[in-house]
Amino acid sequence: MEKIQIYTDGACSGNPGPGGWAAVIIYGKNLKTISGGERETTNNRMELTSVIKSLDTLKESYEIELYSDSKYVIKGITQWIHNWKRKDWRGYNKKPVKNKDLWQKLDTLSKKHRIKWLWVEGHIGKEINEQVDKMAKYEIKKIKEIIKMERAENGK
Repeated sequence: MEKIQIYTDGACSGNPGPGGWAAVIIYGKNLKTISGGERETTNNRMELTSVIKSLDTLKESYEIELYSDSKYVIKGITQWIHNWKRKDWRGYNKKPVKNKDLWQKLDTLSKKHRIKWLWVEGHIGKEINEQVDKMAKYEIKKIKEIIKMERAENGK
């Protein structure tokens, strides 16, 4: 099984608000970047989306070191998800798990690979982690510009 590294990040301006996600996928000496955004979302949804989109781009099974600065993602997929599934996607408070749709998709995608989930502290100068952060924030900027142009066209 071939080894790869993935760095992911999500960001949101307001929570909810415009959001962006990004990932850098490293295959040996090759590097691929992906990113996108949504007009109205949350930070946690963007963090999850960055991981889902990166895994979804992979056509084969890999041994993956996946880095995220989101404890929500790392703890969610390595610890909390087992109880959520056992309790029909309900949390410790017996309420439905937030972002269930994304957690279920991530659960399905992650089974195809052997993934080592690694938390990396954000904003400490780790080059690739800083790159995905900037990419996610750039996606927010693009969405805000679109919204601004639409408002101008509509006279608001």
